[in-house]
Amino acid sequence: MVMALKIMTPLNFKSENKEFKTLIEEMSGENLDLCFQCGACSSGCPMTQEMDYLPSKIIRMSQIGLEEVLESETIWVCSTCFNCEVRCPRSIDVANVMETLRQILLRKKYDRVSLDELTPEELRELPQIAIVSNMRKLTG
Repeated sequence: MVMALKIMTPLNFKSENKEFKTLIEEMSGENLDLCFQCGACSSGCPMTQEMDYLPSKIIRMSQIGLEEVLESETIWVCSTCFNCEVRCPRSIDVANVMETLRQILLRKKYDRVSLDELTPEELRELPQIAIVSNMRKLTG
């Protein structure tokens, strides 16, 4: 049996992709290039059934600088239980990357939110983890 080889096109990073990846790395303090996509973070995550992308996919999207990662429900579903970090053979703090992505999105949308200034409708739409993140930022 003869198998045909697929010719793969290389990824072309645009400057905005590199800038987004750099922003994630600077804010999180994590080196995303350490991840070799073993999937240990995803296999240990108790919330995967609620996620649209597995944690390993979120890391991969972050590695290549895809801003579409900010549209994922996964970054809000992450419960920051740190199972991913414990299981990661490269010690990447995936929960910290998720928190960073939430912060980037919140800063784009709200930029310095005061919970007192939000209407009840805005508070209902805001994911609970965003409120917790905001409170951590204010009390830290």
